[in-house]
Amino acid sequence: MKPTQLFPFVSALALAACAAGPDYVAPTPPPAAAGPFTAAGPGVTAEVGTDQWWKLYDDPVLDGLVGDALAANTDIRVAVARLDRARAALREAGADRLPGTGIAAGANYGRLPAGQRAPGASREDWQVDGGLSVAYEVDLFGRVTRNIEAGRGDVGAAAADADAMRVTVVSDTIAAYVDAAAAAEQLNVATEVVELLDRSVALTTKRFEAGRANKLDVARLAALRDQRKADIPPLVARRQAALFALATLTGRTPADLPATASARATTPRVVQPIPVGDGAALLARRPDVRAAERRLAASTARIGVATAALYPQISLGGSVGSTGAGFGDIFGAGPLRWLLGPLINWTFPNQTAERARIAAARADEQAALATFDGTVLRALQETETALSAYAQAIERRQALVSARDAAATAVRIVRARQREGTVDFLEVLDAERTFAATEADVAASDAGIAAAQIALFRALGGGWQVAAAQ
Repeated sequence: MKPTQLFPFVSALALAACAAGPDYVAPTPPPAAAGPFTAAGPGVTAEVGTDQWWKLYDDPVLDGLVGDALAANTDIRVAVARLDRARAALREAGADRLPGTGIAAGANYGRLPAGQRAPGASREDWQVDGGLSVAYEVDLFGRVTRNIEAGRGDVGAAAADADAMRVTVVSDTIAAYVDAAAAAEQLNVATEVVELLDRSVALTTKRFEAGRANKLDVARLAALRDQRKADIPPLVARRQAALFALATLTGRTPADLPATASARATTPRVVQPIPVGDGAALLARRPDVRAAERRLAASTARIGVATAALYPQISLGGSVGSTGAGFGDIFGAGPLRWLLGPLINWTFPNQTAERARIAAARADEQAALATFDGTVLRALQETETALSAYAQAIERRQALVSARDAAATAVRIVRARQREGTVDFLEVLDAERTFAATEADVAASDAGIAAAQIALFRALGGGWQVAAAQ
């Protein structure tokens, strides 16, 4: 076949080319998944926000810590490295669309038989060979195309995984910061309660010394004070653990954590309604849903890669080279050779292994589809659960604040009556105990609301806030 006769052949292959395997169609979630949330209650709104939801706390220190975590967290660095690896694999798959080239050269010195040398020529000399080869795969059945599609799906999944890791790290960073501040606030409340009970013990001791109380009254009140004092060490340990976690999340050692990170002693809270959107916005925002959809696309494309193996693999190639009896011959008048033509590889008729790989690829696609469906359902479940928990946390705090205010009123009344001598010490002790418990419960409920807000942010996919214009 002359070189000019190859062009019609190549043109015919290009016109006949098609991609084997099924074309990808994005799955559709259930219609009910796109509707409003059923557990939405007080403290949320149906509006949809934008990026950087942590700025809803209006805390510059927190903003700085989140920025540090996004820049230096080790888990994010791992996720970004995996994304880079997926991109490199995509470039490798895309290289199959380009001709492959190679240069080969070799030289050896030896003695040849007399029959292979001209009369009078030396039988010992250099034998030099050099050549250039070019090969191009004609993607007749879409193996290369489907492989690139699979690589793009892998890149999309890796990018979504990196986003999911950022959401997790940001949520964990805020949770650690909030937990440290909440523990500091509860520690202050516990200290104030102990100081209040110290004053009650001192007052009761004076009444005992004046003969207006007995030793048992002093002992009972001292026991209550020591019980409340025992609450302090666990709070200290909890606060330190949160600060240590915050250091790790921001890529620091505990000793390098700035003092500003531990300065706050009140629980951060979002006081405005949190925008949550609806199910459609949730599924578009959640990175794990995007990752599952991209993995499904990659699995579908790999069915095509496996199916293309049933058909011939056609490559067009050529080579040019020269072999000479010395270095001068190969660059000069040495014999020149060249080759040009197609190459066909085809596993036939025994295609059992190829068909088994197609079946395995289809099974992988079904698993990826089931994973996507499960991810959608889990996203809805986590969000509804977080919304319900947040609503109940708000109601619980309202009830606890009411109980705390009532307990404070009762303590004032009982103390006044104690000074008048109209109540016994047991009523005073009971009122003091009730007030101490409700005060601690309110502080704990503040931490619970903050934790519920962070859980809601995490369930919603993170990475959003109320727009600055709003």
